[in-house]
Amino acid sequence: MTATRVLVLNSGSSSVKYQLLDMRASSRLAVGLVERIGEETSRLKHTPLASGGEAREWTGPVVDHDAALKAVSAELAKDGLGIDSPELAAIGHRVVHGGKQFTEPTVIDDAVLAEIERLIPVAPLHNPANLTGIRTAMGLRPDLPQVAVFDTAFHTTMPESAARYAIDVETADRHRIRRYGFHGTSHAYVSRATAKLLGKAPEDVNVIVLHLGNGASASAVRGGKCVDTSMGLTPLEGLVMGTRSGDTDPAVIFHLARVGEMSIAEIDTLLNKKSGLIGLCGDNDMREIRRRIDEGDERAQLAFDIYIHRLKKYIGAYYAVLGGVDAIAFTAGVGENAAPVREAAVAGLDQLGLAVDAGLNAVRGDEPRLISPPGARVAVAVVPTDEELEIATQTYALVGENTVEATAE
Repeated sequence: MTATRVLVLNSGSSSVKYQLLDMRASSRLAVGLVERIGEETSRLKHTPLASGGEAREWTGPVVDHDAALKAVSAELAKDGLGIDSPELAAIGHRVVHGGKQFTEPTVIDDAVLAEIERLIPVAPLHNPANLTGIRTAMGLRPDLPQVAVFDTAFHTTMPESAARYAIDVETADRHRIRRYGFHGTSHAYVSRATAKLLGKAPEDVNVIVLHLGNGASASAVRGGKCVDTSMGLTPLEGLVMGTRSGDTDPAVIFHLARVGEMSIAEIDTLLNKKSGLIGLCGDNDMREIRRRIDEGDERAQLAFDIYIHRLKKYIGAYYAVLGGVDAIAFTAGVGENAAPVREAAVAGLDQLGLAVDAGLNAVRGDEPRLISPPGARVAVAVVPTDEELEIATQTYALVGENTVEATAE
């Protein structure tokens, strides 16, 4: 039997998101989520897609990630899709931070685990949870290839002129301070899908990708390779986000410590969890912000204007970095669904060849589509992201051929 299935796991500190895909047609067999791990009110939601079955949901205590994955396996088994299936080729894991070392998907061994652990200081919220999920999965299927797909990998093609900060080189190297970038699987997938939408090969187009969700990032992609991105050492830098400030004068931190007598932990919380849209207007849901704007709420309007102003700055900057742009692609929750954001982001940029057609922009859909006027010099596109498919594709490309050979023997 040929193994063609890949299980994709995205392990958070108290959750596990998962998808099971069959790579023969890149089709989803099942999707699900376990959340509130470690609590009495843990919740598992599982949807079998291959059989067209209805979603199943239960609540109850899930004590740890081991119990969570065993629960996932049990749900999959009910549909004949269990983790112990010989049709499972590999398990692909989202790992947020891979530093400079990991530039592509990597089969996980002890050395890889040690390096992911060594990167915890630059990803303290994410890498520990990713490691927990990996180790749990390895315990359940020690015979199966486990592959790490890194959020940072797509951005490792940035030149040093874009990746380095202008601080003392020895200090930066000693503490591994540089721009790493995040949302890499999304930027990789969307940049390729945009090229396909234009009927061109990725190496023949320049694309600005705008991944706009609660977390938000921009990237400049030249010929299929990232040459700049907005997030930096951490996901805090760059665009205005749901709860993160994005670009801020570093001296704000010193000022808050000296004048505001705030601790480093308090400032960290302020910039990561109490800033961005929620800090500006008390809401981080763009739908609610737009509703308030329609009712004449000035605070919501200002938050929206600041959000758009920052977005325009990055569009202009990356236009300059690329020297010429074939397309701008909006993706993720806000990018895919908030027509007013897309319209405002390119408004007034006619001299750069950017415009949206109001009618096309108003259309909602799940497929990649152009929203720029016919014949526009620069295409403006909405391209739904698919990070799980990207992780599965990269995982299967790495281990699938070897797995097929092994199962054929």
